[in-house]
Amino acid sequence: MTTSVFDLFKIGIGPSSSHTTGPMVAAKRFRETLPRHTVRAQVELFGSLAWTGEGHGTNKAICLGLLGEEPATVDPDRVDMLVGRLAKERSFRAPGGRRIRFDPQADLLFDREHNLPLHTNAMRFSALGEADEVLLKKVYYSIGGGFVREEGEPSEQPVDVPHPFASSAQLLRVCSDEGLSIAALQFANESALRSPDRVINQLDAIRDAMFASIERGLRNDGLLPGRLNVKRRAKALLKKLETRKLSNTGRPHDVMDWVSTYAIAVNEENAAGGRIVTAPTNGAAGIVPAVLRYFRDFCMDYSDEGARSFLLTAAAIGSLIKRNSSISGAEVGCQGEVGSAASMAAAGLAAALGASPGQVENAAEIAMEHHLGLTCDPIGGLVQIPCIERNAFGANKAIAAASLALNGDGTHRVSLDEVIETMRQTGADMQSKYKETSQGGLAVNVAEC
Repeated sequence: MTTSVFDLFKIGIGPSSSHTTGPMVAAKRFRETLPRHTVRAQVELFGSLAWTGEGHGTNKAICLGLLGEEPATVDPDRVDMLVGRLAKERSFRAPGGRRIRFDPQADLLFDREHNLPLHTNAMRFSALGEADEVLLKKVYYSIGGGFVREEGEPSEQPVDVPHPFASSAQLLRVCSDEGLSIAALQFANESALRSPDRVINQLDAIRDAMFASIERGLRNDGLLPGRLNVKRRAKALLKKLETRKLSNTGRPHDVMDWVSTYAIAVNEENAAGGRIVTAPTNGAAGIVPAVLRYFRDFCMDYSDEGARSFLLTAAAIGSLIKRNSSISGAEVGCQGEVGSAASMAAAGLAAALGASPGQVENAAEIAMEHHLGLTCDPIGGLVQIPCIERNAFGANKAIAAASLALNGDGTHRVSLDEVIETMRQTGADMQSKYKETSQGGLAVNVAEC
């Protein structure tokens, strides 16, 4: 295991893990390394961050990070105030109390002409002296899911755990040899990094944060921020479902509408910059919570232990996808975001419903296989269309995948490893205009007003 469940599931704010969470983390890291004689700071954004950064809130995220804010603790209701104050004062207070000049209008640059080598989501931070000489230069890459890598930093940090695995074949082999479920294996690995009680408490906190994001999304209405004037729908959808339920006029497929409503609620909250759980990205943050809520509301065998098994299993699958392909829409398209989340949710649900490791792997494979080739083409660079509805479909496909796998015996022709490798190759072949740049697909064929 190289990726913890608490790295894949991180509490933060919307609208984007790669364009908001990652840049905020990078900016705060840079802030903490400023040389003593720094007078001014400058930030350059490249690739997808330059093309869709404003729609994804990257400019705000950079400002927040320079102010010392973190995704997990920043108050979403204070974001505009904090950013507005920085724009007015055109400076921020660095560690130690000294003032550093930074004008977001002049010192935050969007370079749409160049890319840096490691990843399309690249940022270059510069600390400048009194004569505008460069005192320090740092390059960071936001590689998806809120993960940030500094230039020159190793791609993976070694982690000493009792049951390491680098492929689904190895994962299944270890489960068989040790007589463990995937969730039990992941729990043992997590418990090597922190106490078992802390693992349980943090898992419960992640679950509660996911359910809370659904509830907030179901309560709120009005228009989402941005020029598309997208109207929130989750609250109205909930009202219709509750009316049908109370009047005994429900339909057999209403359960699908409930799942869709849960997913839409989370992603509307994400699009509004609210508090959500990155799972494994913000653009796909509604799928795992919606399927977990389905498990709670519609499955008789729900329990706290089952929810923990769900999240641990989902994280094991997510770590394989991140290691062997990508969870970044800017790198492989939306197959890496919604496809990964659906694969994780399918595996988690199957495990929670008593699936064998082989059936869990099958569920994850089915869900990923049927998202191959999915492009990332947000209209206006906003995480709204088609992102919100796409989460509803991903959640329902995850449930279907888990059901198919549970009705089988775990044997199947296509392995999860093969599908993950196919996703990686497909993403490499995909043109950049379909990878979160808003230069192709729906982004150019649908008018923004």
